Amino acid sequence: MTTTAAPAVSDDGFEALDACHRQTIETLRQLEALVARLDGSPLDAADRATAAEAMRFFAETSRLHHEDEERHVFPKLLTGPDQQLAGHVRRLQEDHHWLAADWNELAPQLDALASGHNWVDIDVLREGVAVFLALSFEHVELEESCIYPQARAQSVKSERRAMAREMAARRHAANPAPKR
Repeated sequence: MTTTAAPAVSDDGFEALDACHRQTIETLRQLEALVARLDGSPLDAADRATAAEAMRFFAETSRLHHEDEERHVFPKLLTGPDQQLAGHVRRLQEDHHWLAADWNELAPQLDALASGHNWVDIDVLREGVAVFLALSFEHVELEESCIYPQARAQSVKSERRAMAREMAARRHAANPAPKR
């Protein structure tokens, strides 16, 4: 089971982004396995928990991760001299919009599954999840193979440290500790 908690605190923002990618891949694989098991019969408690965790992850953690990239990774690459790299960044920005739109279509169906309801059209859900998975995997691959290495190379340790602090502060503001 994944968790929506922020990745371990690091003094390098890219380490947190990498950890979130690992968490994303794990959650995508769990979602893929869940949908493959659907046959119209009621879900068991573990399946409902998997659906609920995917809901939390893609509604919270993934959204914050995309914001991190938009704030800290993409700007410098967009204004740099490498136009091919800038084109990849623009594609990733477009991906963020498509992933959000795809998620908005999937979320009510997964929420229903997490709540134990069986009104979901399994074929429609499978198709939507397949599209979401394909775009997500391609997106992470492009970031890890091209964008993150270039962004790391163009940043200094103090920038990566400031990035990590800002990311942690934003997560803390979004999920403050409960009052005792």
